[in-house]
Amino acid sequence: MPNQGVKPGFKLILAVVIIAVVALAAWYLLPGGQSLPGHIASGNGRIEATEVDIATRIPGRLESFAAQEGDMVEAGQLLAVMDTDEVEARLAAAEANLHQAEQSQHLAEAVVAQRESERRYARAELARMETLVDRGHASREQLDRARTAAETADAALQAARVQVASALAGIEAARASIRQIQTSIDDSQLATPVGGRVLYRLAEPGEVLAAGGKVATVLDVTDVYMTIFLPTAQAGRVRVGSEARIVLDALPDYVVPAEVSFVAAEAQFTPKSVETRSEREKLMFRVRIRIDPDLLRAYRDRVKTGVPGEAYVRLDEGLAWPESLTASLPND
Repeated sequence: MPNQGVKPGFKLILAVVIIAVVALAAWYLLPGGQSLPGHIASGNGRIEATEVDIATRIPGRLESFAAQEGDMVEAGQLLAVMDTDEVEARLAAAEANLHQAEQSQHLAEAVVAQRESERRYARAELARMETLVDRGHASREQLDRARTAAETADAALQAARVQVASALAGIEAARASIRQIQTSIDDSQLATPVGGRVLYRLAEPGEVLAAGGKVATVLDVTDVYMTIFLPTAQAGRVRVGSEARIVLDALPDYVVPAEVSFVAAEAQFTPKSVETRSEREKLMFRVRIRIDPDLLRAYRDRVKTGVPGEAYVRLDEGLAWPESLTASLPND
């Protein structure tokens, strides 16, 4: 009798049809599928965050490091300290120069006082000699000597005053040198300007670093964003501040509220990181979707970069978000 069972080929065709139906249904149900309203634009990307390099301004040996990779740090927190023995020796020398300049000032001021006294005496002597010459009790030669002595006293006083000005300039130079060296000592304390996570530890205690040598990279977990690319028709309707949403592949059940923080002024070919080849071959506008920093502070321990996902932008503020893109976040 003929085999009444289902033929293997039919089973394969049936399985393919079922898979296609399921995939099509998922395509319509998932955010970004064909059911996405016309006032919503979307693009795929990866979570990024601002990375801040902590580097030394002065060359020297790294003395200590106070954080490990993965540690959470606060803005202004000390991360590393450079050795300052050599700089502190220069500071001691500069302070000695300042003390010497101050003593030179005191000496110059004393000389000025002496020269002023000598000048007063020379002027008085000249006046007396002029009186004696007028009365015929002194010679013209004696008057010339008195006049020369008075002029010499004037010149000596002027030279003494120049020495005071020079000493004051030396004091200012010494103080400036001290401030410069003190700045170098202050710069040996390497603190992070932003709060976040230590992403990389790039140097270890004992290493000698050149000026500008990096010791660590800190991930600013309050400046997190996703870059997407939109075609001209959609990018023209997007403005900075437009409301947006982000759905991560790792957390598809949650919708993260965000906003547009940047829209490129000119179109470009999309980079190779965009998965769809047809999109890479089009001229697109780069758009940055930024997550609210206040929201990120509440979830700072969960921030991770490189996570792929999809960003959605509302092109018409008068229309509501679809229910599938209503903002929802983890409670714990």
